[in-house]
Amino acid sequence: MSDTDGDHDSQKPKSVTLPSTLTADGDWLYLKGEYKKAIDSFTKALTLKPSDKNCYVGRSKCYLNLGQPENALKDAEASLNEDKSFFEGLYQKAEALYYMGEFEFALEFYHRGQKLRPQIQEFRLGIQKAQEAIENSVGSSTVKLEIKGDLSFLQKEEERAQPITAIQHMTKKHTSKSAKSERTTKQMLREFYSDKKYLENLLKDEDLVNGKTKGGERLQDVIQSSLTYLDTCTEFWNQEKPICTQEKDRKIMQQTCSQPHYSTPSGLAQFLLKSLDDIDKELTSGNAKGSLKKAEEVMKLVQGWSEKEVPNKKEVLATLHGCIGNALIDLGDMDNALNHHQKYLKLAKQCKLPEAMSSALDNIGRVYAQTGQFTQAIEFWEKKIPLVRGGLEKTWLLHEIGRCYLELNRYEESRDYGVRSLAAADEIADGKWQINANVLVAQSQFKMGNFEAAVTHFERALTYAGLEEDDSAMNAIHKALHEAQQQLSQ
Repeated sequence: MSDTDGDHDSQKPKSVTLPSTLTADGDWLYLKGEYKKAIDSFTKALTLKPSDKNCYVGRSKCYLNLGQPENALKDAEASLNEDKSFFEGLYQKAEALYYMGEFEFALEFYHRGQKLRPQIQEFRLGIQKAQEAIENSVGSSTVKLEIKGDLSFLQKEEERAQPITAIQHMTKKHTSKSAKSERTTKQMLREFYSDKKYLENLLKDEDLVNGKTKGGERLQDVIQSSLTYLDTCTEFWNQEKPICTQEKDRKIMQQTCSQPHYSTPSGLAQFLLKSLDDIDKELTSGNAKGSLKKAEEVMKLVQGWSEKEVPNKKEVLATLHGCIGNALIDLGDMDNALNHHQKYLKLAKQCKLPEAMSSALDNIGRVYAQTGQFTQAIEFWEKKIPLVRGGLEKTWLLHEIGRCYLELNRYEESRDYGVRSLAAADEIADGKWQINANVLVAQSQFKMGNFEAAVTHFERALTYAGLEEDDSAMNAIHKALHEAQQQLSQ
Protein backbone atom coordinates (compact mmCIF):
# COMPACT_ATOMS: atom_id res chain seq x y z
CA MET A 1 0.00 0.00 0.00
CA SER A 2 2.77 2.41 0.95
CA ASP A 3 4.79 1.49 -2.18
CA THR A 4 1.77 2.24 -4.35
CA ASP A 5 1.27 5.58 -2.66
CA GLY A 6 4.94 6.39 -3.13
CA ASP A 7 4.70 5.60 -6.83
CA HIS A 8 1.57 7.72 -7.09
CA ASP A 9 3.20 10.65 -5.34
CA SER A 10 6.27 10.46 -7.54
CA GLN A 11 4.03 10.74 -10.59
CA LYS A 12 2.36 13.93 -9.40
CA PRO A 13 3.38 16.91 -11.48
CA LYS A 14 5.43 19.53 -9.77
CA SER A 15 3.84 22.89 -9.15
CA VAL A 16 4.86 25.03 -12.09
CA THR A 17 3.62 28.15 -13.74
CA LEU A 18 1.21 27.16 -16.49
CA PRO A 19 1.79 28.29 -20.08
CA SER A 20 -1.43 30.34 -20.05
CA THR A 21 -0.01 32.50 -17.27
CA LEU A 22 3.28 32.98 -19.07
CA THR A 23 1.44 33.81 -22.30
CA ALA A 24 -0.72 36.37 -20.50
CA ASP A 25 2.42 37.91 -19.01
CA GLY A 26 3.96 38.04 -22.47
CA ASP A 27 0.88 39.76 -23.90
CA TRP A 28 0.96 42.32 -21.11
CA LEU A 29 4.68 43.01 -21.51
CA TYR A 30 4.14 43.40 -25.26
CA LEU A 31 1.45 46.02 -24.66
CA LYS A 32 3.87 47.86 -22.39
CA GLY A 33 6.54 47.79 -25.10
CA GLU A 34 8.89 45.53 -23.13
CA TYR A 35 9.51 43.23 -26.08
CA LYS A 36 12.59 41.38 -24.83
CA LYS A 37 10.90 40.48 -21.55
CA ALA A 38 7.79 39.45 -23.45
CA ILE A 39 9.87 37.13 -25.64
CA ASP A 40 11.25 35.46 -22.51
CA SER A 41 7.71 34.83 -21.23
CA PHE A 42 6.50 33.47 -24.58
CA THR A 43 9.59 31.24 -24.86
CA LYS A 44 9.02 29.77 -21.40
CA ALA A 45 5.38 29.16 -22.27
CA LEU A 46 6.36 27.35 -25.47
CA THR A 47 8.70 25.03 -23.61
CA LEU A 48 5.65 23.89 -21.63
CA LYS A 49 3.19 23.95 -24.53
CA PRO A 50 5.04 23.82 -27.86
CA SER A 51 1.84 23.82 -29.94
CA ASP A 52 0.41 27.11 -28.63
CA LYS A 53 -0.22 29.03 -31.86
CA ASN A 54 -1.23 32.25 -30.06
CA CYS A 55 2.05 32.19 -28.19
CA TYR A 56 4.00 31.91 -31.43
CA VAL A 57 2.10 34.89 -32.85
CA GLY A 58 2.80 36.92 -29.72
CA ARG A 59 6.51 36.21 -29.88
CA SER A 60 6.54 36.92 -33.61
CA LYS A 61 5.12 40.39 -32.98
CA CYS A 62 7.87 41.07 -30.46
CA TYR A 63 10.58 40.00 -32.91
CA LEU A 64 9.15 42.34 -35.55
CA ASN A 65 9.24 45.26 -33.14
CA LEU A 66 12.86 44.44 -32.34
CA GLY A 67 13.78 44.45 -36.01
CA GLN A 68 14.20 40.67 -36.33
CA PRO A 69 11.80 39.75 -39.17
CA GLU A 70 13.41 36.37 -39.91
CA ASN A 71 12.72 35.18 -36.36
CA ALA A 72 9.25 36.67 -36.66
CA LEU A 73 8.67 34.65 -39.83
CA LYS A 74 9.80 31.41 -38.19
CA ASP A 75 7.32 31.88 -35.35
CA ALA A 76 4.53 32.84 -37.74
CA GLU A 77 5.25 29.64 -39.69
CA ALA A 78 5.12 27.63 -36.47
CA SER A 79 1.71 29.10 -35.59
CA LEU A 80 0.35 27.70 -38.85
CA ASN A 81 1.71 24.15 -38.46
CA GLU A 82 -1.55 22.64 -37.23
CA ASP A 83 -4.03 25.11 -38.71
CA LYS A 84 -3.19 26.62 -42.09
CA SER A 85 -6.27 28.86 -41.88
CA PHE A 86 -5.27 30.50 -38.58
CA PHE A 87 -5.81 34.08 -39.71
CA GLU A 88 -3.65 35.73 -37.04
CA GLY A 89 -0.74 33.54 -38.08
CA LEU A 90 -1.34 34.38 -41.74
CA TYR A 91 -1.31 38.09 -40.99
CA GLN A 92 1.84 37.82 -38.91
CA LYS A 93 3.51 35.80 -41.65
CA ALA A 94 2.59 38.45 -44.21
CA GLU A 95 3.94 41.21 -41.97
CA ALA A 96 7.24 39.40 -41.43
CA LEU A 97 7.65 38.81 -45.17
CA TYR A 98 6.88 42.46 -45.86
CA TYR A 99 9.54 43.69 -43.45
CA MET A 100 12.04 41.27 -44.96
CA GLY A 101 11.44 43.05 -48.27
CA GLU A 102 9.69 40.03 -49.81
CA PHE A 103 6.70 42.05 -50.97
CA GLU A 104 5.36 39.52 -53.51
CA PHE A 105 5.28 36.73 -50.92
CA ALA A 106 3.74 39.10 -48.38
CA LEU A 107 1.05 40.09 -50.86
CA GLU A 108 0.06 36.46 -51.31
CA PHE A 109 -0.51 35.93 -47.61
CA TYR A 110 -2.33 39.24 -47.14
CA HIS A 111 -4.69 38.06 -49.91
CA ARG A 112 -5.07 34.62 -48.37
CA GLY A 113 -5.94 36.16 -45.01
CA GLN A 114 -8.43 38.57 -46.55
CA LYS A 115 -10.16 35.71 -48.31
CA LEU A 116 -10.63 33.98 -44.95
CA ARG A 117 -11.53 37.10 -42.95
CA PRO A 118 -12.66 39.86 -45.37
CA GLN A 119 -13.97 41.96 -42.47
CA ILE A 120 -10.50 42.48 -40.98
CA GLN A 121 -9.14 45.82 -42.18
CA GLU A 122 -5.48 44.95 -41.55
CA PHE A 123 -5.45 42.51 -44.47
CA ARG A 124 -6.80 45.16 -46.84
CA LEU A 125 -4.21 47.68 -45.66
CA GLY A 126 -1.51 45.02 -46.00
CA ILE A 127 -2.49 44.35 -49.61
CA GLN A 128 -2.37 48.07 -50.33
CA LYS A 129 1.08 48.66 -48.84
CA ALA A 130 2.55 45.52 -50.43
CA GLN A 131 1.26 46.55 -53.86
CA GLU A 132 2.70 50.04 -53.43
CA ALA A 133 6.06 48.60 -52.38
CA ILE A 134 6.12 46.33 -55.43
CA GLU A 135 5.31 49.27 -57.72
CA ASN A 136 8.11 51.31 -56.13
CA SER A 137 10.66 48.54 -56.44
CA VAL A 138 13.73 49.17 -58.55
CA GLY A 139 14.54 46.52 -61.15
CA SER A 140 12.51 43.50 -62.14
CA SER A 141 10.84 41.23 -59.66
CA THR A 142 11.87 37.63 -59.43
CA VAL A 143 8.31 36.43 -58.82
CA LYS A 144 5.32 37.64 -60.82
CA LEU A 145 1.91 37.37 -59.16
CA GLU A 146 -1.53 37.91 -60.60
CA ILE A 147 -3.95 39.46 -58.13
CA LYS A 148 -6.92 37.21 -58.68
CA GLY A 149 -8.41 34.04 -57.29
CA ASP A 150 -6.70 31.96 -54.64
CA LEU A 151 -3.06 33.01 -54.75
CA SER A 152 -1.96 30.00 -52.73
CA PHE A 153 -1.51 28.03 -55.95
CA LEU A 154 0.84 30.49 -57.64
CA GLN A 155 3.95 29.05 -55.98
CA LYS A 156 5.48 25.63 -56.12
CA GLU A 157 4.47 23.28 -53.34
CA GLU A 158 7.93 23.17 -51.83
CA GLU A 159 8.11 26.98 -51.79
CA ARG A 160 4.78 27.25 -49.97
CA ALA A 161 5.88 24.65 -47.46
CA GLN A 162 9.32 26.18 -46.92
CA PRO A 163 9.00 29.94 -47.57
CA ILE A 164 12.24 30.76 -45.74
CA THR A 165 14.19 28.42 -48.03
CA ALA A 166 12.37 29.79 -51.05
CA ILE A 167 13.15 33.35 -50.03
CA GLN A 168 16.82 32.54 -49.53
CA HIS A 169 16.87 30.95 -52.98
CA MET A 170 15.11 33.95 -54.47
CA THR A 171 17.53 36.35 -52.77
CA LYS A 172 20.50 34.49 -54.27
CA LYS A 173 19.00 34.79 -57.76
CA HIS A 174 18.23 38.43 -57.16
CA THR A 175 21.77 39.16 -56.08
CA SER A 176 23.36 37.46 -59.05
CA LYS A 177 21.03 38.92 -61.70
CA SER A 178 20.56 42.45 -60.44
CA ALA A 179 23.67 43.36 -58.46
CA LYS A 180 23.76 47.07 -57.74
CA SER A 181 26.66 49.34 -58.48
CA GLU A 182 29.05 50.24 -55.71
CA ARG A 183 27.79 53.80 -55.83
CA THR A 184 24.19 52.71 -55.23
CA THR A 185 25.24 50.33 -52.48
CA LYS A 186 27.23 53.10 -50.81
CA GLN A 187 24.22 55.41 -50.98
CA MET A 188 21.95 52.77 -49.52
CA LEU A 189 24.19 51.66 -46.66
CA ARG A 190 25.59 55.11 -45.82
CA GLU A 191 27.62 54.74 -42.61
CA PHE A 192 27.44 50.93 -42.83
CA TYR A 193 29.23 50.90 -46.19
CA SER A 194 32.64 51.08 -44.49
CA ASP A 195 31.64 48.07 -42.36
CA LYS A 196 30.77 46.14 -45.52
CA LYS A 197 34.17 46.90 -47.08
CA TYR A 198 35.92 45.94 -43.84
CA LEU A 199 34.13 42.57 -43.75
CA GLU A 200 34.95 41.93 -47.40
CA ASN A 201 38.63 42.54 -46.66
CA LEU A 202 38.49 40.14 -43.72
CA LEU A 203 37.30 37.38 -46.05
CA LYS A 204 40.53 37.73 -48.00
CA ASP A 205 42.54 36.75 -44.91
CA GLU A 206 42.67 32.94 -45.24
CA ASP A 207 44.24 32.39 -41.83
CA LEU A 208 41.53 34.40 -40.15
CA VAL A 209 38.51 32.91 -41.92
CA ASN A 210 39.65 29.38 -41.17
CA GLY A 211 39.50 30.10 -37.45
CA LYS A 212 36.55 29.58 -35.13
CA THR A 213 34.77 31.60 -32.45
CA LYS A 214 34.60 30.51 -28.82
CA GLY A 215 31.17 29.11 -29.58
CA GLY A 216 32.58 26.86 -32.33
CA GLU A 217 31.28 28.85 -35.32
CA ARG A 218 33.54 29.27 -38.33
CA LEU A 219 34.62 32.90 -38.69
CA GLN A 220 34.05 32.63 -42.41
CA ASP A 221 30.38 31.77 -41.79
CA VAL A 222 29.98 34.62 -39.32
CA ILE A 223 31.49 37.19 -41.69
CA GLN A 224 29.54 35.90 -44.68
CA SER A 225 26.33 36.00 -42.68
CA SER A 226 26.96 39.64 -41.82
CA LEU A 227 27.64 40.50 -45.45
CA THR A 228 24.49 38.70 -46.56
CA TYR A 229 22.52 40.71 -44.03
CA LEU A 230 23.94 44.00 -45.34
CA ASP A 231 23.13 42.95 -48.92
CA THR A 232 19.56 42.15 -47.86
CA CYS A 233 19.28 45.55 -46.16
CA THR A 234 20.52 47.26 -49.31
CA GLU A 235 17.94 45.46 -51.42
CA PHE A 236 15.12 46.12 -48.99
CA TRP A 237 15.87 49.82 -48.53
CA ASN A 238 16.04 50.30 -52.28
CA GLN A 239 12.72 48.52 -52.77
CA GLU A 240 10.97 50.20 -49.86
CA LYS A 241 12.29 53.69 -50.74
CA PRO A 242 14.00 54.18 -54.15
CA ILE A 243 17.36 55.91 -54.35
CA CYS A 244 15.91 59.27 -55.44
CA THR A 245 13.91 59.41 -52.21
CA GLN A 246 16.95 58.36 -50.20
CA GLU A 247 18.91 61.25 -51.70
CA LYS A 248 16.14 63.66 -50.74
CA ASP A 249 16.23 62.37 -47.16
CA ARG A 250 19.98 62.91 -47.04
CA LYS A 251 19.64 66.48 -48.34
CA ILE A 252 17.04 67.18 -45.66
CA MET A 253 19.42 65.87 -43.01
CA GLN A 254 22.24 68.00 -44.39
CA GLN A 255 20.05 71.09 -44.34
CA THR A 256 19.08 70.34 -40.76
CA CYS A 257 22.68 70.21 -39.66
CA SER A 258 23.82 73.27 -41.62
CA GLN A 259 20.94 75.75 -41.54
CA PRO A 260 17.57 76.23 -39.82
CA HIS A 261 15.57 76.88 -43.02
CA TYR A 262 13.86 74.28 -45.21
CA SER A 263 12.83 74.66 -48.81
CA THR A 264 9.52 72.86 -48.30
CA PRO A 265 7.30 72.10 -45.28
CA SER A 266 6.97 68.51 -46.51
CA GLY A 267 10.74 68.04 -46.31
CA LEU A 268 10.77 69.20 -42.73
CA ALA A 269 7.84 66.95 -41.85
CA GLN A 270 9.57 63.99 -43.45
CA PHE A 271 12.71 64.61 -41.44
CA LEU A 272 10.76 64.86 -38.18
CA LEU A 273 8.76 61.71 -38.85
CA LYS A 274 11.89 59.76 -39.70
CA SER A 275 13.66 61.08 -36.61
CA LEU A 276 10.79 60.11 -34.33
CA ASP A 277 10.67 56.68 -35.92
CA ASP A 278 14.42 56.24 -35.33
CA ILE A 279 14.04 57.35 -31.71
CA ASP A 280 11.26 54.84 -31.13
CA LYS A 281 13.16 52.00 -32.81
CA GLU A 282 16.20 52.60 -30.63
CA LEU A 283 14.07 52.44 -27.49
CA THR A 284 12.09 49.35 -28.47
CA SER A 285 15.31 47.53 -29.41
CA GLY A 286 16.66 48.12 -25.91
CA ASN A 287 19.06 50.95 -26.77
CA ALA A 288 17.72 53.58 -24.36
CA LYS A 289 20.96 55.58 -24.46
CA GLY A 290 20.84 55.79 -28.26
CA SER A 291 17.19 56.79 -28.16
CA LEU A 292 17.91 59.50 -25.59
CA LYS A 293 20.86 60.90 -27.56
CA LYS A 294 18.86 61.06 -30.80
CA ALA A 295 15.85 62.66 -29.09
CA GLU A 296 18.00 65.31 -27.42
CA GLU A 297 19.71 66.16 -30.74
CA VAL A 298 16.38 66.59 -32.51
CA MET A 299 15.05 68.60 -29.56
CA LYS A 300 17.87 71.13 -29.93
CA LEU A 301 17.15 71.52 -33.64
CA VAL A 302 13.42 71.99 -33.15
CA GLN A 303 13.94 74.53 -30.37
CA GLY A 304 15.96 76.63 -32.82
CA TRP A 305 13.19 76.71 -35.42
CA SER A 306 10.52 79.41 -35.60
CA GLU A 307 6.75 78.91 -35.40
CA LYS A 308 6.63 79.96 -39.06
CA GLU A 309 8.92 77.11 -40.07
CA VAL A 310 7.15 74.63 -37.79
CA PRO A 311 3.51 75.66 -37.19
CA ASN A 312 3.02 72.68 -34.86
CA LYS A 313 6.28 73.26 -33.01
CA LYS A 314 4.70 72.76 -29.57
CA GLU A 315 3.24 69.41 -30.62
CA VAL A 316 6.63 68.23 -31.86
CA LEU A 317 8.34 69.38 -28.66
CA ALA A 318 5.66 67.63 -26.60
CA THR A 319 6.35 64.35 -28.41
CA LEU A 320 10.10 64.73 -27.97
CA HIS A 321 9.73 65.39 -24.24
CA GLY A 322 7.73 62.16 -24.04
CA CYS A 323 10.42 60.25 -25.95
CA ILE A 324 13.17 61.60 -23.70
CA GLY A 325 11.13 60.80 -20.59
CA ASN A 326 10.56 57.19 -21.69
CA ALA A 327 14.26 56.68 -22.40
CA LEU A 328 15.15 58.09 -18.98
CA ILE A 329 12.68 55.72 -17.28
CA ASP A 330 14.41 52.79 -18.95
CA LEU A 331 17.76 54.19 -17.77
CA GLY A 332 16.46 54.53 -14.20
CA ASP A 333 16.79 58.33 -14.08
CA MET A 334 13.35 58.89 -12.58
CA ASP A 335 13.79 62.53 -11.53
CA ASN A 336 14.70 63.73 -15.02
CA ALA A 337 12.11 61.41 -16.55
CA LEU A 338 9.44 63.01 -14.40
CA ASN A 339 10.57 66.50 -15.44
CA HIS A 340 10.27 65.69 -19.14
CA HIS A 341 6.91 63.96 -18.81
CA GLN A 342 5.56 66.97 -16.91
CA LYS A 343 6.67 69.20 -19.80
CA TYR A 344 5.08 66.67 -22.16
CA LEU A 345 1.79 67.00 -20.27
CA LYS A 346 1.93 70.81 -20.18
CA LEU A 347 2.46 71.11 -23.94
CA ALA A 348 -0.16 68.44 -24.67
CA LYS A 349 -2.70 70.47 -22.69
CA GLN A 350 -1.77 73.68 -24.50
CA CYS A 351 -2.19 71.97 -27.85
CA LYS A 352 -5.36 70.16 -26.74
CA LEU A 353 -4.07 66.69 -27.63
CA PRO A 354 -6.12 64.10 -25.66
CA GLU A 355 -4.01 61.08 -26.63
CA ALA A 356 -0.77 62.85 -25.74
CA MET A 357 -2.28 64.00 -22.44
CA SER A 358 -3.32 60.42 -21.66
CA SER A 359 0.16 59.13 -22.47
CA ALA A 360 1.85 61.81 -20.35
CA LEU A 361 -0.45 61.18 -17.37
CA ASP A 362 0.20 57.46 -17.67
CA ASN A 363 3.97 57.91 -17.65
CA ILE A 364 3.96 60.39 -14.77
CA GLY A 365 1.88 57.97 -12.72
CA ARG A 366 4.26 55.17 -13.64
CA VAL A 367 7.28 57.14 -12.41
CA TYR A 368 5.59 57.93 -9.12
CA ALA A 369 4.41 54.34 -8.59
CA GLN A 370 7.85 52.89 -9.33
CA THR A 371 9.41 55.25 -6.78
CA GLY A 372 6.83 54.39 -4.10
CA GLN A 373 5.03 57.75 -4.26
CA PHE A 374 1.58 56.20 -4.46
CA THR A 375 -0.45 59.31 -3.58
CA GLN A 376 1.06 61.22 -6.50
CA ALA A 377 0.63 58.22 -8.80
CA ILE A 378 -3.07 58.11 -7.92
CA GLU A 379 -3.45 61.83 -8.55
CA PHE A 380 -2.22 61.60 -12.13
CA TRP A 381 -3.73 58.23 -12.98
CA GLU A 382 -7.16 59.41 -11.85
CA LYS A 383 -6.86 62.35 -14.26
CA LYS A 384 -6.20 59.82 -17.03
CA ILE A 385 -9.46 57.88 -16.50
CA PRO A 386 -11.67 60.12 -18.72
CA LEU A 387 -9.11 59.84 -21.52
CA VAL A 388 -8.92 56.05 -21.55
CA ARG A 389 -9.80 54.27 -24.77
CA GLY A 390 -10.48 50.56 -24.75
CA GLY A 391 -11.56 48.04 -22.15
CA LEU A 392 -8.14 46.55 -21.45
CA GLU A 393 -6.54 49.92 -20.73
CA LYS A 394 -9.44 50.83 -18.46
CA THR A 395 -9.20 47.54 -16.59
CA TRP A 396 -5.50 47.76 -15.77
CA LEU A 397 -5.60 51.49 -14.98
CA LEU A 398 -8.40 51.06 -12.43
CA HIS A 399 -6.58 48.05 -10.98
CA GLU A 400 -3.29 49.94 -10.64
CA ILE A 401 -5.02 52.85 -8.88
CA GLY A 402 -6.65 50.34 -6.55
CA ARG A 403 -3.28 48.75 -5.81
CA CYS A 404 -1.85 52.14 -4.91
CA TYR A 405 -4.71 52.74 -2.48
CA LEU A 406 -4.07 49.31 -0.98
CA GLU A 407 -0.40 50.21 -0.47
CA LEU A 408 -1.58 53.35 1.35
CA ASN A 409 -3.87 51.27 3.61
CA ARG A 410 -6.92 53.07 2.21
CA TYR A 411 -8.97 49.92 1.86
CA GLU A 412 -12.38 51.34 0.97
CA GLU A 413 -10.92 53.16 -2.04
CA SER A 414 -8.90 50.11 -3.09
CA ARG A 415 -12.06 47.99 -2.88
CA ASP A 416 -14.07 50.47 -4.94
CA TYR A 417 -11.45 50.64 -7.66
CA GLY A 418 -11.16 46.86 -7.58
CA VAL A 419 -14.91 46.57 -8.21
CA ARG A 420 -14.66 49.03 -11.12
CA SER A 421 -11.71 47.15 -12.55
CA LEU A 422 -13.64 43.90 -12.26
CA ALA A 423 -16.62 45.36 -14.12
CA ALA A 424 -14.32 46.49 -16.94
CA ALA A 425 -12.63 43.06 -17.04
CA ASP A 426 -16.04 41.36 -17.22
CA GLU A 427 -17.00 43.56 -20.17
CA ILE A 428 -14.05 42.35 -22.23
CA ALA A 429 -14.12 38.82 -20.71
CA ASP A 430 -10.41 38.95 -19.87
CA GLY A 431 -9.69 36.02 -17.54
CA LYS A 432 -6.37 37.31 -16.28
CA TRP A 433 -7.77 40.65 -15.19
CA GLN A 434 -10.86 39.00 -13.75
CA ILE A 435 -8.47 37.13 -11.47
CA ASN A 436 -6.48 40.25 -10.57
CA ALA A 437 -9.54 42.42 -9.90
CA ASN A 438 -11.25 39.79 -7.74
CA VAL A 439 -8.07 39.35 -5.72
CA LEU A 440 -7.78 43.11 -5.21
CA VAL A 441 -11.38 43.32 -3.99
CA ALA A 442 -10.87 40.28 -1.73
CA GLN A 443 -7.69 41.69 -0.19
CA SER A 444 -9.38 45.02 0.47
CA GLN A 445 -12.40 43.35 2.09
CA PHE A 446 -10.11 41.17 4.21
CA LYS A 447 -8.21 44.22 5.48
CA MET A 448 -11.52 45.87 6.35
CA GLY A 449 -12.62 42.80 8.32
CA ASN A 450 -15.34 41.83 5.83
CA PHE A 451 -14.27 38.19 5.76
CA GLU A 452 -17.42 36.82 4.12
CA ALA A 453 -17.04 39.19 1.15
CA ALA A 454 -13.33 38.37 1.01
CA VAL A 455 -14.09 34.65 0.83
CA THR A 456 -16.60 35.23 -1.96
CA HIS A 457 -14.14 37.16 -4.14
CA PHE A 458 -11.25 34.81 -3.43
CA GLU A 459 -13.50 31.93 -4.54
CA ARG A 460 -14.39 33.79 -7.74
CA ALA A 461 -10.73 34.50 -8.38
CA LEU A 462 -9.99 30.82 -7.84
CA THR A 463 -12.64 29.86 -10.38
CA TYR A 464 -11.15 32.15 -13.03
CA ALA A 465 -7.64 30.90 -12.23
CA GLY A 466 -8.89 27.36 -12.83
CA LEU A 467 -10.39 28.35 -16.16
CA GLU A 468 -7.09 29.97 -17.08
CA GLU A 469 -5.20 26.88 -15.85
CA ASP A 470 -2.98 29.18 -13.79
CA ASP A 471 -1.37 26.93 -11.18
CA SER A 472 0.68 29.62 -9.47
CA ALA A 473 -2.35 31.89 -9.08
CA MET A 474 -4.45 28.99 -7.81
CA ASN A 475 -1.89 28.11 -5.15
CA ALA A 476 -1.63 31.70 -3.91
CA ILE A 477 -5.40 32.19 -3.91
CA HIS A 478 -5.91 28.90 -2.06
CA LYS A 479 -3.70 30.13 0.78
CA ALA A 480 -5.43 33.50 0.99
CA LEU A 481 -8.86 31.85 0.81
CA HIS A 482 -7.97 29.44 3.62
CA GLU A 483 -6.85 32.35 5.82
CA ALA A 484 -10.08 34.26 5.11
CA GLN A 485 -12.17 31.17 5.86
CA GLN A 486 -10.37 30.71 9.17
CA GLN A 487 -11.11 34.32 10.13
CA LEU A 488 -14.74 33.89 9.12
CA SER A 489 -15.19 30.78 11.29
CA GLN A 490 -13.87 32.48 14.42
